[in-house]
Amino acid sequence: MAIKIYKPTSPGRRIHSVTDYSVLTKRVKPHKALIFSAKKNAGRNNQGKITVRHHGGGHKHLLREVDFERDKANIPAKVQAIQYDPGRSAFIALLAYKDGEKRYILAPDKMKVGDIIATAERTEIKPGNRMQIKNIPVGTSIHNISTQRGGAGQMARAAGTYAIIQSAENDFVLLKMPSGEIRRIPNDAYATVGQVSNVDWMYVRIGKAGRVRHMGVRPTVRGKAMNPIDHPHGGGEGHNPIGLKYPKTPWGKHALGVRTRNPKRASSKFIVQRRKP
Repeated sequence: MAIKIYKPTSPGRRIHSVTDYSVLTKRVKPHKALIFSAKKNAGRNNQGKITVRHHGGGHKHLLREVDFERDKANIPAKVQAIQYDPGRSAFIALLAYKDGEKRYILAPDKMKVGDIIATAERTEIKPGNRMQIKNIPVGTSIHNISTQRGGAGQMARAAGTYAIIQSAENDFVLLKMPSGEIRRIPNDAYATVGQVSNVDWMYVRIGKAGRVRHMGVRPTVRGKAMNPIDHPHGGGEGHNPIGLKYPKTPWGKHALGVRTRNPKRASSKFIVQRRKP
């Protein structure tokens, strides 16, 4: 993958870059049966109240139904196309199974049209193949990792992400997650070999405010630019520091350095080492 830079024909274009989409398959339309439109909530809950700020607008798009579980075991599939999905940062691959069914999956890096991949308890170690983690060698990069046998992949699904198998102990495997966290996973859970495609996605420079609005992100106003009634950071003449013991949310809570994970959650006991010691 690569980043494409245009000639600076305007101030916004000068610091603007885009993903190079030349790696995608040309003249292949999205598979109609796997397309759906999702309702936009603009950060509102079922009562119509804004629960997530700065959401709204954005370009209309049709999402693709991606198979994260890949439960068609021992049936080989051929990669028909590598395509773009407006709902995610990674590219997706259209698979045609031997029984005639078609599905989308996350495309790993270096996957090509015509590759044959499969899902099984044990299979060849190559990008795109999915198998039980206990059958993947230590040091291998994996993605789309499930947390239990037979479950859909939940971790390492964004563009360029991967986890590394560190070691095996009893019925668990230690993984180093993209965040740096060390986590235990049952060794009979499934994962896909390889790194997620569109590796350079994180280096794309947005370039202008309008492009952020196309993504559905609305403007963010600094708290210190508000009045005291609107934000704890507000008030004062001129350009001043926030003048508080710690940064606060608009509702007076801690805004930085607060742990948000619930230690009582079932998944917390599988963390061996946090990303920030």
